[in-house]
Amino acid sequence: MGIKAFFKKAFGDIKASAKAQHEVDRANFAAAKAEAKANFEENRGRNTYAKAKADAKKTWDDAHMSPSERAEKMREEREAEIAAANERKAAAEARYEAAKKK
Repeated sequence: MGIKAFFKKAFGDIKASAKAQHEVDRANFAAAKAEAKANFEENRGRNTYAKAKADAKKTWDDAHMSPSERAEKMREEREAEIAAANERKAAAEARYEAAKKK
């Protein structure tokens, strides 16, 4: 195989990979768009003035935290996410062990 054939094959592979990635990106974008649309419909009419005001106050309070308070809040959020991920991992490992025993 000559150099020309090698590069032709390599660039062909790159083109195919780019097309496949484009399809994945389009599917992810469509999914995100559909989720946003569903969230909007689910919450239509529920965003009352009182709820908007409460959300704004929460945002205001978050924006005016001291750096140490913000770091503490972020640490707590990270710990909660880690705990949730560990629970998902344990559930997946249990499913794996159950499937392995079959």
